Amino acid sequence: MLRDEGRIWQCGTHQVSLARPRIVGILNVTPDSFSDGGTHLDPAAAIAHGIDLLDQGADIIDVGGESTRPGFEPVDVEEELRRVSPVVEALARRGAIVSIDTRHPQVAQRALELGACIINDVTGFTDPEMVRVAAESDCGVIIMHSLPAVKEQPRREVRLSSVPASGRAVTGEAAALLPEGAALPSGSQGAPARKAWLPRDPQTADEPKPEPSVPATAAKPDALRATMAAATVHGVRTRPGRIGQSRRYALPDSTAIMREVMGFLGDQARMLMRSGVSQRRICVDPGAGFGKSAGEDVVIQRATAKMVTMGYPLMCGVSRKRFVGAVSGAAAALDRDPASFGVLMAAIEGGARLLRVHNVRQAAEAVNSYWACSHKDERRAFVAMGSNVDDPFDYLLRARDLVDRIPLTCVVNSSHVYESEPALGLTESVLNAVIELRTELAPLVLLDHLLQVEDELGRVRPADGSHGPRTIDLDLIWYDGETHQGTKLRLPHPGIGERDFVIVPLDDLVHDGERFLRYAGIEVAEPEDRIGRVTVDLGPLQ
Repeated sequence: MLRDEGRIWQCGTHQVSLARPRIVGILNVTPDSFSDGGTHLDPAAAIAHGIDLLDQGADIIDVGGESTRPGFEPVDVEEELRRVSPVVEALARRGAIVSIDTRHPQVAQRALELGACIINDVTGFTDPEMVRVAAESDCGVIIMHSLPAVKEQPRREVRLSSVPASGRAVTGEAAALLPEGAALPSGSQGAPARKAWLPRDPQTADEPKPEPSVPATAAKPDALRATMAAATVHGVRTRPGRIGQSRRYALPDSTAIMREVMGFLGDQARMLMRSGVSQRRICVDPGAGFGKSAGEDVVIQRATAKMVTMGYPLMCGVSRKRFVGAVSGAAAALDRDPASFGVLMAAIEGGARLLRVHNVRQAAEAVNSYWACSHKDERRAFVAMGSNVDDPFDYLLRARDLVDRIPLTCVVNSSHVYESEPALGLTESVLNAVIELRTELAPLVLLDHLLQVEDELGRVRPADGSHGPRTIDLDLIWYDGETHQGTKLRLPHPGIGERDFVIVPLDDLVHDGERFLRYAGIEVAEPEDRIGRVTVDLGPLQ
């Protein structure tokens, strides 16, 4: 498997880090998708669900307006555009990474204009117009294999040969036990052949050796001896009576399947690059369930590591597919989530880093726990702290100590404590600081722990969501390699570029907070235009 540390999938203005697995949430705006058709057909419901998928842990939202289930009814371009346009536009406007799942170039073009940054083409960019749309943009592309195989591959079958290299003929009763033209292996006729590795006495090497004395009760009939000798043919141990018969396997031969899948994906990727699409923008998907039997899908999943060596990010799109039901026994599509997660874990270990799923919440829980226990992935993060009731300095100290106790997380540095002017609806000054963390928790998981620290320190949140007095406020403002645009968490934090009470403490940790934020793509206001301006440096947090 190729090293993927630091690998970036370029999708328009978004750089998707593949240092850890990324979850692609499926948002079907269709009446007939195989597992959730009709659930999110209304645009408002679809938009709300897309935002909820972000809060559940999705990194990318894949919006589709035409079902591609077996026997699907084609949708005309106008209807597909009517379904997906408002959803793509609303999600992209809030900064989400949006993929358009379509086979129509007109739909892909319009989605890109509305803010989508990925084209997921189930036909693998076999339409020249779709190639043109991709080449004339800077979007990410997902090439999926969906062409039917040349023919359905039979199960692998091997015929057990019974003709040894010696070619000696066998006659009599022993010959009756073997197929026509077969012979016993060398050394099976008469006395056993001498082992070449046994030491020999040069004085008696050429003298005839007497036959060993064998009790009559131990003598074996020639036919029985022939049967036992024939039980090992060309090094393969078989049961007597099976020589010359065929041995069948439970799965089809992988050679033809993988030649078809990898050949297509590689050819299409090279064609796109010749058309002007950068390799950094290309992702491949073997297309589980599209023109493939359950056995073929299993063969393809077992070859994940081989496909990763092609050099492109690999998408695993097995969620609730029929073959998952076949290998798990879960007949209904909605019952296949646990089995789907099992396949995803195997795909991750093989090198897949993009996981397309329906049940985002449970997939995120499975992936986060698996990744934490199987891969070292320590990241840098910053948390802004604020307090303005009772003894705020003490609350800042206690909060830092509690954050340091979060599993797989430690505080490695703290800024000075600063007093700042009231802002964001507050009427009293606030004490602020920023702490630097090293953590191996996923951002949303870390955020949950920070909220628990707030609760432990008696944070009261107004029902209307307004900014009121607080014992402690903990904001995850930046996390290395991560962006997120849900309602629960936004990364980088959208307000830090205008907050003096964050920028000034950040200077203590990164030496130049303004430059650091601008490098992260955050617009930073001039000092005189900022809110919550710092008035007093109260010294180290200790």
